[in-house]
Amino acid sequence: MPVVSFPARPALNTPLIPTGTRDVLPAEFAVREHLRGKLSGLLRQWGYQGVELPALELASRHHPQDDQAFKLIDSGGEVLALRSEFTTAMGRLVQTHYPQGPYPLRLQYGGRLWLRTQTSELGRLREFTQVGAELVGVDTPRSDVELLALAGAALEVVGVQAELEVGFPGFVDAVLEDAGLHGPARDALHSAIDRKSGADVDLLAHTHGLSTDVTRTLHRLLDLYGGAEVLNEAQNMAHGERARAAVGHLREVAALCPFPLLFDLGVSRRYGYYTGLTFRAYTNGINQPVLGGGRYALDGGLPGAGFAIGLERLTRAIPPGIPPEPPRVLALDLQAAQAARNAGLIAELAWTDDLAELRAYANARGIHRLVRGADMQEVSV
Repeated sequence: MPVVSFPARPALNTPLIPTGTRDVLPAEFAVREHLRGKLSGLLRQWGYQGVELPALELASRHHPQDDQAFKLIDSGGEVLALRSEFTTAMGRLVQTHYPQGPYPLRLQYGGRLWLRTQTSELGRLREFTQVGAELVGVDTPRSDVELLALAGAALEVVGVQAELEVGFPGFVDAVLEDAGLHGPARDALHSAIDRKSGADVDLLAHTHGLSTDVTRTLHRLLDLYGGAEVLNEAQNMAHGERARAAVGHLREVAALCPFPLLFDLGVSRRYGYYTGLTFRAYTNGINQPVLGGGRYALDGGLPGAGFAIGLERLTRAIPPGIPPEPPRVLALDLQAAQAARNAGLIAELAWTDDLAELRAYANARGIHRLVRGADMQEVSV
């Protein structure tokens, strides 16, 4: 008889899965499925139809996450990439299947994303899950308010209390332009302002020989945070047409939104990508946003806006006891199992007639009822 050999068990300190990935166990899986169902149902009620996108994409150096994407080569020599963000993929889908609309187009999506690098913003995860919505083909204050209201409703439907913070990266860029800043100095100041680093602003101002008045303006950008009153201060800083248009747009959004907004007008991350407002939702106990989105333009200039919710963070943010699970029983036969399920219970089916073994299992699993027959006669645990 041939000898069958098995691979040696890895040492305890040897990783069994790649760094930045994790197993999802039943309790968390149930929560995530509940969240997915709630969010998808809400988006459907608002008219957002579901689509599914390939996890494999054609690699492109023009992709915004190209330098962070996992890449592989297929048998034909084509360089592929695992999906690293949804907006680009959704843009490709819209331009492929809906080049003529009709617009506005409302779509929802959900699925896994992968990144080659680990970042603190994603909790050091390289594999994570998002659910999101995109509103394509319109660019008005009312369409922005639709997404803000939908984002608020999405968090409310899963029981999360959060505050929406609205930014407008183009406003920061317009103020810098009005101050006569260009090139590397402008790029570096965008980063310092977005990080709210007054020390870096001062260092860059000194390095580039900026005047006292310009430096004072840059520090004012750092402090543009609060309710609608912040827009008054922003208006005083808006000397050029772009800056005034940004503030005017935000005023309309604030007037139309059914709930008060917080404004952070020092936000300037990805200012070259976002073409309008951006927004994030923060909740107590989590130092990263549970939801984020903004306005952009697809290739060819077609306007779009949307947001994504990270399921890993949302799972940490929801109140305990969600979803409520029905009582669980251990059914000794198929008739009892069916009767229990018809009554709205969760029924596991016995695999043996050994009551001692079944009682031990029930105690270990926290199951308090053993039932038999169509009338669900209880057997003592």
